[in-house]
Amino acid sequence: MFDTVLVANRGEIALRITRTLRRLGIRSVAVHSDADAGARHVREADVAVRLPGGYLDADGILAAAEATGAQAVHPGYGFLAENAAFARRCAEAGLVFVGPPPEAVEAMGDKIRAKATVSAAGVPVVPGGAEPGDDLAEAAVRVGFPALIKPSAGGGGKGMVLVRSEAELPEALASARRTAAAAFGDATLLIERFVENPRHIEIQVMADAYGGVIHLGERECSLQRRHQKIVEEAPSPLLDAEARAAMGAAAVEAARSVGYTGAGTVEFIVQGETGDYYFMEMNTRLQVEHPVTELVTGLDLVELQLRVAAGEPLPLTQDEVRLDGHAVEARVYAEDPSRGFLPTGGRVLALREPPGVRVDSGLMAGGVVGSDYDPMLSKVIAWGPDRASALRRLGGALAATAVLGVPTNIAFLRALIGHPAVVAGDLDTGLVERHLGELVSQEGVPADVLAAAALVLHREHVPSGAADPWDVPDGWRLGEAAWTVYRLETRDGVSELRVRGLPASGAEVRLPGAGAVRALLADEGGDVLVTLGGTARRYAVARDGDGGDTVWLGRDGDAWALTRRHLGDPGDRTGAGGPGDGQVRSPMPGTVLVVKASQGERVAEGQPLLIVEAMKMEHTVTAPIGGVVTELRVRAGQAVAMDAVLAVVLGEEPS
Repeated sequence: MFDTVLVANRGEIALRITRTLRRLGIRSVAVHSDADAGARHVREADVAVRLPGGYLDADGILAAAEATGAQAVHPGYGFLAENAAFARRCAEAGLVFVGPPPEAVEAMGDKIRAKATVSAAGVPVVPGGAEPGDDLAEAAVRVGFPALIKPSAGGGGKGMVLVRSEAELPEALASARRTAAAAFGDATLLIERFVENPRHIEIQVMADAYGGVIHLGERECSLQRRHQKIVEEAPSPLLDAEARAAMGAAAVEAARSVGYTGAGTVEFIVQGETGDYYFMEMNTRLQVEHPVTELVTGLDLVELQLRVAAGEPLPLTQDEVRLDGHAVEARVYAEDPSRGFLPTGGRVLALREPPGVRVDSGLMAGGVVGSDYDPMLSKVIAWGPDRASALRRLGGALAATAVLGVPTNIAFLRALIGHPAVVAGDLDTGLVERHLGELVSQEGVPADVLAAAALVLHREHVPSGAADPWDVPDGWRLGEAAWTVYRLETRDGVSELRVRGLPASGAEVRLPGAGAVRALLADEGGDVLVTLGGTARRYAVARDGDGGDTVWLGRDGDAWALTRRHLGDPGDRTGAGGPGDGQVRSPMPGTVLVVKASQGERVAEGQPLLIVEAMKMEHTVTAPIGGVVTELRVRAGQAVAMDAVLAVVLGEEPS
């Protein structure tokens, strides 16, 4: 076994690998970009080395390994994990690459070649493909619509575009090429027939250097958004023992066909009505969702990777693999489901992670979530003796999770795993899109959250419970305690509340459109406990970093930012940037990738103006109205903040 291993990754996966290294008594070396100098994975490793060129800096990684005496490099997932050239450079430098041979990475990394290889081994494949030099538009017409455009070198759903008609092809191909080139350094694409309402089921395989290849059961990964997984479980509620054995055998043959060693995942598209399955791709690395397999098998996949890489044979045979109970994982992302899952960002002001379940997380209070990397923040994984209990435990864990300062998808995840179709196991990859309106709350900020924010502000700004009655626009009368007015702005608008009295001993809160109710506020282990009208609720609470007027509150997995607006403040910011003023704002923090319009150009309503990219995701920004582009404030390559004004389009006055 190794003495020192360098982990060439960041965030939760770097921490996950470090945890196993520590348990095995192996010294861990972390690497980090300048942006991650204070990150949690850096703090918890035995040694940390700065990478001048970031996580794709192969020269920097190899130099760090040499300087720290590492014998092996674990790439995690993403970045250089499926880079055959990097694996070869590790070998040339005398380092063990904790992964499959470069030849296997190349064979499975090129999806066109991979399909041909496994098909020759008898594994069924999805109809479609493309040969070098093929006209992709013609190939799509041959395959038929709906068709799926995919980066040949890619994974993780990045760059995948669903096309339902020939008219959509030019823009879809251009977008997929840009994303593929940016994310994988290879703009090669392939075309496949899109299987309607499929299930996405993958098989975990493990192979050693002595011909031993086994599978560790399947994972159901059908709950997705933008072709990326958000909830995974093991085992699948679709498969019985016979189907599991058949798909497992196909996955083992796929691994054997390329001389595979180490941990890998063979992904299949399954037609739920018939049970027919087709090879989709093989990921030649550890998967994000590997914890659910670990919880039902009792195996540490990172330890198995390390032992195989160190030349040891697999410690068990296929007959010795046992599946016990059920496990479900939910991915916590910095994103806004109500805005099409656009990435978000910010500073983590407060963090509450749930007890009693597994949490793989790179988060820490005070950390900054930017737009440089994938928006996944952490994973919450629950085990139960059966599927119903695992889902119930996961729901409770998500309710106990709070990330304040960065908008996340936690409330959406709770709604998703509680949806009747999910509870029944009636899954497919289009479920989220079909039911999105049910899964994203359409309601404004709850009244109890507004009241709690007002009480937090009231305790700080009016500690004595007294205010100058002449400054309060209310019907104050001599001999009565004064009401203090709090105008709280959220994304939904501005709500006005009135508070009087001492929150700690007894206050009154008057909610919008309602009478006054009695309220108490108490500190509770870093949170606040608010009793409103006889009902007590616990909230995670945080203030903005400047000690200003923004209060973040978290409850039941949801989080809200509420900002005090003073009477002299200008009009609501929530109304800015609408079609009426012609301002075109960035929907997310990121980088302007393409500028499609020019100043002075006449544009139609809905016409694409710019493309903004963040975390390997593109978003097309369109004209809010028809008119003339009077201002163009950005250029390609420029970084922009969320809601930054990118352009102004003014309509022409009617003649």
